[in-house]
Amino acid sequence: MRKKVIAGNWKMNMLPDETIRYIEELTPLVKDSKAEVILCVPYTDLFYALLNVQGTNIKIGAQNMHFEEKGAYTGEISGKMLKSIGVEYVIIGHSERREYFAETNETVNKKIKSAFSYGLKPIVCVGEKLEEREAGKTVEIITNQTEKALEGLSNEQVENVIIAYEPIWAIGTGKTATSDDANDSVKSIRTKIAEIYGKETAEKVIIQYGGSVKSSNAKELFSTSDIDGGLVGGASLKPDEFSKIVNYDE
Repeated sequence: MRKKVIAGNWKMNMLPDETIRYIEELTPLVKDSKAEVILCVPYTDLFYALLNVQGTNIKIGAQNMHFEEKGAYTGEISGKMLKSIGVEYVIIGHSERREYFAETNETVNKKIKSAFSYGLKPIVCVGEKLEEREAGKTVEIITNQTEKALEGLSNEQVENVIIAYEPIWAIGTGKTATSDDANDSVKSIRTKIAEIYGKETAEKVIIQYGGSVKSSNAKELFSTSDIDGGLVGGASLKPDEFSKIVNYDE
C-alpha cells in the first residue's frame, strides 16, 4: 500500500519571518497526519524552514536545482549544496520551469540523476497544455515526458521518484481535472512505467496530482485508486487550508 505524500509548492512567495510563523502554525495541525508532509520553499527560506521543522513530521524540499555539482553557473544551486544543509526533496521540471526557464526533458533527466547522486528525493512534474488536451494528446504527452525523465535510471531509483501529474491548464487557474480524469492520467503514467520497469516497480511509485488542489476537492482526488497525494500550489500558502488538505481523510 503506497502512502500519501502531500507537498506544498510555495513558488516565489514567503519571506523568512513568514516561513517561521507558518511552520509554527502548521505543525500542531498536521502532527498526527498519516501522510508525508513536505514544504518546498524558496532558497532564501530553506535554512529557516529546516531549523523550525526539527522535531516535527514536516519535511523540507527545494523547488529546483542544477545538474552540475559546482562551477560557473551564476545564480544556480547544486544538489550537493541542498543536501549539505539537510534538504530531503527537490521539485524537478515544474511546468513553470519548462515554460519560463527553458527546462527540457533532457535537463530534467540530468537533474533527476544528479539529485539521486546526492541522496535527494526528486518530485518530477509532468503535464499537458490545454491545446494538447483538446487534441486528445494527454496520454501521449505525459507518458513521453515520464519516459524521458526516467531514462537511464535503475529500478530502485525509479521506485524512489515521486511523479507529480500537473495538467498545465489547471495550475493556478481554479480549474481542476475531474477525479476520474486525473486518476486515468495517473494510471497511464503508471502503465508506462510498468512497460519499461515492470509492474512491481510501477506499483511502488508515488504519483501525485497537482493543479488547483484545495480542501474542497482533496478527498475526492486522493481517494481514487492511483493518486497518491498532491503537489499543492496556492492553497499551500495558508496553514489552515493546507492542513485541511493534508488531513483530507478526517
